[in-house]
This record gives sequence, C-alpha cells and structure tokens, in this order.
Amino acid sequence: MLIFMKEMDYPLRNQCQRVQNQVTKVNAEKERVSLRCMKALANRGGVDAVSQQMASHPQYLESFLRTQHYILHMDGPLPLQYRHYIAIMAAAQHHCGYLVSLHSAQFLRVGGDPLWLQGLEAVPPRLQHLDQLNKVLAHQPWLTARSHIQALLKTGEQCWSLAELVQAVVLLAHCHSLSSFVFGSGTDTVPVPLHIAPNGTPPGYCLCDAANGNVSAPPPLTTPSEHTTRRWSLDSSCEMVCLKERIQKSQEEKERKGECVLHTQTLQHTDVEDEEEMIYSADPSRFITDPEFGYQEFARREEDHFQVFRVQDYSWEDHGFSLVNRLYSDIGHLLDDRFRSVTALPSSHGPDLKRAIWNYIHCMLGIRYDDYDYGEVNQLLEREMKLYIKSVACYPDATKTPLCPLPWAPLKPSERIHVNLLIMEARLQAELLYALRAITQYMIA
Repeated sequence: MLIFMKEMDYPLRNQCQRVQNQVTKVNAEKERVSLRCMKALANRGGVDAVSQQMASHPQYLESFLRTQHYILHMDGPLPLQYRHYIAIMAAAQHHCGYLVSLHSAQFLRVGGDPLWLQGLEAVPPRLQHLDQLNKVLAHQPWLTARSHIQALLKTGEQCWSLAELVQAVVLLAHCHSLSSFVFGSGTDTVPVPLHIAPNGTPPGYCLCDAANGNVSAPPPLTTPSEHTTRRWSLDSSCEMVCLKERIQKSQEEKERKGECVLHTQTLQHTDVEDEEEMIYSADPSRFITDPEFGYQEFARREEDHFQVFRVQDYSWEDHGFSLVNRLYSDIGHLLDDRFRSVTALPSSHGPDLKRAIWNYIHCMLGIRYDDYDYGEVNQLLEREMKLYIKSVACYPDATKTPLCPLPWAPLKPSERIHVNLLIMEARLQAELLYALRAITQYMIA
C-alpha cells in the first residue's frame, strides 16, 4: 500500500514541478513585456527625464506610472484641473521648477484657467484652504492634526468632501516625494521636453497594456470627449537613452523654428496643437504663502507637544492601506505595489541597508519602529550617506547646488537611482501615515 502511494506521488510531483516551471516562465515573460514596453515608448518619443531616470528599474517604473496615471487622469472625485493645480502647489513647496512647469502645461491642456497660474490669490478659496495642509505635510508632517482635516471638511460652499480630500492628500504626498527624487537625481536642471505627444505618452496608449503585452502598436485615437475625461499621463516610460542628444536636438529645432519660452505671466489660451510646441516656465514662488516655513529637526525640538509616531500604533499595513483604499477606490493597492516594488529591487548591498535607509528617513520625520535596532543605521550608513539622505528627503530644494553629493563612488547608475527611489517611497509613506492618521482621528471623534 505504501509503495502504491509513493508511486502515486511521482505524477503529483511532476505536476507541481510543471506548475512551478510555468509560473517561472510567466514571471520571465512579464519582465520581457515590461522591457518591450520601455523600448516601444522610447521609439515613439515623449521622453521625460524622470521616467528616463527610473527606466533602469522597469518593474518599479511600471508600478510608479500606474499610480501616477491613476491619481492624475483616471476616475476620481477631483476634476482634472484641480489635480494638476494641487500638483503645482505641492511641487512649489520645494521650489521644484521642473514639476511646476510640467503640471502648469498639463493644467492648461485640461482646460485650466490661465489666471490661476498667477498665484494662490487667484484660485478658488477651497484650494487656498489646502495650502496649510500642503505646507505642513511637505516640511513638518508630524504637525498634521485632526484640526487640519476638520477645517477643510467643515460645512459650506468651499468645503471639501472626504473623498476629495483623500485624493488631494495622495497627490500632495506623491508630488512632495517626487520632488525629492527630481532633485536627488539632478532632473530639475533638465528642461521639460519641447516636443511630446499630447499628455506625454503615445496617443491612445494605456499603461495597462504593458501588463498584457500589448505594446507592439497603439490603439486607435480617442474621441475628443474621451480625451477630455481620460487624459494620458504626461510622464511616459522609456528605456535609458542619451538625454543630452534629445535635448540638443530639441533646442536646435526650437531655434530653427524661432520658438519662444512661454512664461506664466503672459500665458494665454492657445490651440492644443500650439501648446504641444511650447515649454512652460513657471515661478514656484508664486504658489508659496509662507517661504520661511521649512523642515526642523524633529529629534532636537524642545516641545513635547508632538510625540513620536509609533508604527505599532498606526501602520500602513494595518491601518493606512484599508482606510485610503476604502475612501479612494483601488489607490491603496497601487500605492502598496509601489512600496513592495521598491523594497524588492535587487541591491548589491543587501536588504539590511535598504531597511536602514527607510527607517532612518522615517526616524527624521518622527516615525519609529519598536522592533528595529537603530544602532544599525550608524553601522550601515556612512556620515556622508546620512547627510545626502537627509538633504534629499527633508529639504530637497537645497540640493539644487549639491553640498553633499551621493557617496559610494563605485555605485552603478542604477544603484544610485535605487537609493533615490527608496528616499522617495519612504517619504511618501511617512506623509501618508500622518495624513491618514489625522483623517482617522477626525472620523472617530
């Protein structure tokens, strides 16, 4: 009887092995599809510097673009104009001219009022009311309190709905952290691409096609009404190509056609075709009401009003994910995939270093893990590395003239990008934790 059962095990083992081999093939095929997606988009144009930097990690880039595309262009409670203007407000807090110009152009493409680009005094009061939360999340997120949420959700014509506020919070945190990546990777010195397809990606291209392998040819163009409601992302993915050559080519073509740089103070309504040929230069200071407000050392503050945020009491996995996913459908899954993708990226320095970078950033922002030995931070991170991480995570606009360049000279370019991705995602999660905890406190009060 035992011999018979052992003989029966052989087909079962063979079947399990075949299933495992099939799973391996599927995963390998997904990676090949992702790489083909990068190549296809690079060949079609629409290169933006941020995506080009991230393209050395295609699996992460796909996850990043899915999230960005969803919050900026897919179904949601906020109108498209509001989304891009909130992105402008967030990027301006760090004087990130690259993102401010990028979203200023996109703001006009979706029908935004050019007068709004003159500054916050020209926008509806409800957007002005968001400025305080934007400022706090960007520089001192531990100050985020239930009172900020209550002030925005109070009754009246200019109040926010809870769903609108959650999308706004995700947008703010996304653009604050992306500003860190832009400065950390040196992208802020790169001009916004002159000649891009409408909204940056190939006409009619959907990021969802990447997972299905549909990258050989773009689908038909959308109708004007569809194009209005579902714009494609301005950030397109691409394979690592020579950015300098593309910029030089664009500049030569610009000079040949005699095009001018369009400044925000002279912005006017133009045809869509003309807008695609222009580069928008926006002054971030127009969107800042308190330029003196900035990052302060959490660990050195004298007041005891703001206690350490303990992850054991409120974590992304147990609290933040479910709340944001309930109030803003599917965004929790997309954000969670980003966090998992960046921590899963291969690194020659091992998982302990990645965790040290992540926890060090959270520690500087007042978030602590009771089960982590913070002595490892000093053991694994050199002083120069800690200075670099702190400057990029806490006051990235200071890195416009880098005083503390990324150490570890032997690092490959992809590993340097990996460090900046970790900084961006750790900061994103920290801001979300503070904002979502405040929303939770408002809801249960």
